[in-house]
Amino acid sequence: MEQRAPAAAQALTLLTLLARRAEPQPAARLAVELGMPRSSTYHLLKVLIEHGYVVHLAEERRYGLGVAAHELGSAYARQAPLQRIARPVLNRLVDATGVNGHFAALHGADVVYLIEERAPRRPPLVTDVGVRLPAQLTASGLAMLAALSTRQVRALYPNAEAFVLRHDAGPRTPAQLKQLLVETRRDGYARERGSVTPGLASVAAAVIDHSGHPAGAVALTFDERGEGDDPDRVRWLGEQVVQAAGGLAERLRS
Repeated sequence: MEQRAPAAAQALTLLTLLARRAEPQPAARLAVELGMPRSSTYHLLKVLIEHGYVVHLAEERRYGLGVAAHELGSAYARQAPLQRIARPVLNRLVDATGVNGHFAALHGADVVYLIEERAPRRPPLVTDVGVRLPAQLTASGLAMLAALSTRQVRALYPNAEAFVLRHDAGPRTPAQLKQLLVETRRDGYARERGSVTPGLASVAAAVIDHSGHPAGAVALTFDERGEGDDPDRVRWLGEQVVQAAGGLAERLRS
């Protein structure tokens, strides 16, 4: 596809690069990261500036996202395509397992819950739509953090002061978090017990988009005792979220 429209691919790659940086970038750095000649990079930036997707900060000699990029992001939020695609997948998952499910996205060091689907006769969750929780305490957050690079995780959790606890549970140091992420990558899904709500446990799997980035996570929440003490049951629920996340990822890439 990129061979058919190389200019479009380069423009999208540049915009994605700017979107993932915390601040505007100099053109020379963009050229290096894109693997493009400086002259081509400046030409591409000029076109994007003309269309409002990039702004040139002359005093700083840097380039950042423009108003048109903001409008595009706002339109995405209004249309909520990710939630529309994820909802039927989550509904089927909850029907098949009989436990509560939710879909969340990573926002910095937090997770934001976008969908909650409650199973019959199951208790309500604190993970209602719009709720934000520290990512390292949740199965959803751990699943998505495990999909990030070591450098990205370190930037979010540089020291023990970066960790927020709810019920005196969950990882407290970068080393403890690293071990949990190793286990998550090994198993293919994340687990937590009582870190968010005492008495409840969760499993979750990340939904990986076409660029290898975690677009979100599918999770199931169940009783910490009983169900949570049954390794076969927990493993089966973990397999279900992995399957659901994989199916959702395929839909995002199609």
